[in-house]
Amino acid sequence: MAFEMAQIILGLWPMAGITSGHVSREDGLATIQTAIDAGVTTFDTAYSYGFEGESDRMLGEVLKRPENRDRGLAVIGKVGQRWSDDRIRVIDATPATLTAEESLRRIGIDQFDLLMLHAVDINVDLRRSAAAIAELQRRGLAKQVGVCNVNQEELLIFCEQCDCVAIQCPLNIMQRESLDPLISTAHSRGIGVHVYWTLMKGLLAGKIGRDQTFGPGDSRPRYEIFQGEARRKSHDFVDRLAEIAARQGTTVACLSIGWTLSQTGVTAALVGAKRPEQIAETVHAKPLASDVLAEIEAAIP
Repeated sequence: MAFEMAQIILGLWPMAGITSGHVSREDGLATIQTAIDAGVTTFDTAYSYGFEGESDRMLGEVLKRPENRDRGLAVIGKVGQRWSDDRIRVIDATPATLTAEESLRRIGIDQFDLLMLHAVDINVDLRRSAAAIAELQRRGLAKQVGVCNVNQEELLIFCEQCDCVAIQCPLNIMQRESLDPLISTAHSRGIGVHVYWTLMKGLLAGKIGRDQTFGPGDSRPRYEIFQGEARRKSHDFVDRLAEIAARQGTTVACLSIGWTLSQTGVTAALVGAKRPEQIAETVHAKPLASDVLAEIEAAIP
C-alpha cells in the first residue's frame, strides 16, 4: 500500500545550504512553519542534509513547538549517505551504517513515518542494504520503508527484501526519463512515487534570469540544462510557460509542479524552499486540466 500523504511535500535539502547558496537558520525555521500553516503535512529530510544534520535539526525545532504537536505531521527520512571528514558526500549503504537513531534524535521523534534508502551503493549488494532497511522497520524505527534513486531493476530487487511503499526519483517537464519504465513499474505495483527536481533547481520556477550567475559552491552550473544552448532553450520555454501561467491565473512554478502531479503514477511532488514566500507560492500547485497539459506539451522545445 502506497504511503499516503498530501501531494506537496516540503523537501529540506535546500535548507542544508550546501549546493544552492546560503540559507539562514531564521529563514529555514520560518519556511517550515509557513509550510505547516499553509497546509503542508509531510516533510522530507535525510541524515546527509547538512554537514551536521542542519535540516533534521531545523525540522525538529519547528515540530516541537506547542502549536504544531497535534497537527498530524509526517516525516520522511533517508539513510545511506554521509559526509567524509573532508566534507565529500559518500554513498555508504553497508548494513552497519544504515542506522536511523541519530536522525531521530536530531528531529526529536521516535519513529519515521517513512524511511528510505537514499541511494544504491555499488560496493554493497542491494539485497543486503534492503534487508537492513527492513530490519529498521521491524525494530519500530519506521512505520513504512522505501527507496530513492533506483532504476527499474534495482526497484524490483529492493522489493524482494522490503515491503516498499514509495520511491523517490527526478522528474520535471524537460527531464522525463523516469516516466518509463521506472514510474510506470512502480505504479503497476501500487508503489507511491515522489518526484524531485520538479523545478530543476529553480529554473522552472521562472525566477532565474538568462544572465544570472551563481556563487561559489552552487552546483547548478554543473548541470547541462544550465549550460550554453540548453540553457537558452530552457529560458525560451520558461517564457512560454509564463504566458500560459498568466492566462491560467497561476505562476510558472505552480504550473511546472502541476505538470509533474498530472503524470500517471506520480503521487507527490517534493518541493524545496529556502524562504517562506517560496513555499507559500508552490503549496498551491495542483494537477492540471488536459487542455493546459496539451498547451505545455506543444511549447516544449
